[in-house]
Amino acid sequence: MAEIVLATINAKWIHPSLALRLLQANLGALAERSAILEFALRQPLEEKVSAIIAERPKVLALSVYIWNHEATLALLKALEAYWSADQKELVPRPIIVLGGPEVSYLSDDAPLVQMADWIVRGEGELVFHSLMEHLFFGAPLDQLDRYGVRADRWILAHPVPLDLIRSAYHLYTDEDINRKLIYVEASRGCPFGCEFCLSSLDRRVRTFPLETFLSDMEGLFARGAKGFKFLDRTFNLDYERAEKILLFFLERIEPPAYVHFEMVPSRFPDRLRDVLRQFPAGTLRLEVGIQTFTPEVARRIGRPSNPEKEQEALRFLRDETNAIVHADLIAGLPGETLESFARSFNMLWAVRPTEIQLGILKKLPGTPIARHDGPFGMVFDERPPYEVLETATLSRSELDRVKNFARFWELIVNRGHFDDLISRLLPEAGDVFSRFMELSEELLARFGKNWGIDRADLREALETWCRNHPLA
Repeated sequence: MAEIVLATINAKWIHPSLALRLLQANLGALAERSAILEFALRQPLEEKVSAIIAERPKVLALSVYIWNHEATLALLKALEAYWSADQKELVPRPIIVLGGPEVSYLSDDAPLVQMADWIVRGEGELVFHSLMEHLFFGAPLDQLDRYGVRADRWILAHPVPLDLIRSAYHLYTDEDINRKLIYVEASRGCPFGCEFCLSSLDRRVRTFPLETFLSDMEGLFARGAKGFKFLDRTFNLDYERAEKILLFFLERIEPPAYVHFEMVPSRFPDRLRDVLRQFPAGTLRLEVGIQTFTPEVARRIGRPSNPEKEQEALRFLRDETNAIVHADLIAGLPGETLESFARSFNMLWAVRPTEIQLGILKKLPGTPIARHDGPFGMVFDERPPYEVLETATLSRSELDRVKNFARFWELIVNRGHFDDLISRLLPEAGDVFSRFMELSEELLARFGKNWGIDRADLREALETWCRNHPLA
């Protein structure tokens, strides 16, 4: 049993939480009195409740994200029902502490916030330790002034130098190492001001000490880690630092191991290109955020945009490296029309990244994208994941069509199950968007859904469509 339970609901079982491990690693002597519990989104609620109750915690700290908001609320409601039941053998209710990006900017009257005794906004490693010292030993909360500010039950953490934070990679278990994706971070923050992103609220970039970080990575390699995913928002911001990290992995990585970076598409100087060319096939995965190729839309949301340079970088990655490249577009940005979104899609298809990931704009709590609601008629779902429903330039029906397009694109193109049909389904260039839109709408009409479709049935439908709609 543990007096402090650090818990979260991960999107999938293979995604362990680095955040929980960082909290535990920075608890000092209290770390021995803590335990990490990780659940999966699809795991039965009863299993989550039973695991927490079995620990009989004095403090339950939950890390909340957009994907687990409603699942966390359901978990807390189930626990409250248990704790409030009139039975002598029941476990007493612990102190509830919430943290994570999703809860940080919710209002005081949000149902999730109302169920908490304390809420931590921002990076919690040091302020959470101070709060635990207060709860367990009576240490005065004014010690928080070094690392944050208290406002009633809210603790607002200051960004701190990252050399003050103890690393947590040693807390990945052998099961994590052997069977899961390992999250790592070499820096925090982003200098850009993309208004749909929480990183736009603090544009300072801080880095972990490089020597210590690489030593930690060496330790993970020695333990047999195979999949490394960097959480850095702008890995290639500092060319020299990025080059050193890339060379470190290049010298050690062999298939089936791989490393995943998120990179800024306009920042690929020759020194980085020379290294990227050398990674063996399957060992390098890159996420490149395009979001839109429409310059006025990009400027409107504070996003740097250079379509020609970005396309050239994607062509380089396609033609001169073995990288698996995921490029993102977002539908529903303020002022974006169906026609301009289609142009962006066609431009992106022309340079053929490995995957085109189509997202729908979300209004995350606290992000400045909300300032466009009135001027651009932005209507969002008030429930997580807060997706846009319509705008002044993109109707609800048009957005629904794009969402259906995105779902079938994921099933047919991104997942790679129908690669042998792609040359018959889609042209190398031109108006690919309109052709696939027509296909996706016919598939929806045929199956009545865009999920849970038998693969053999989908293949049959695609082959029929290819025969009836041959490419010129």
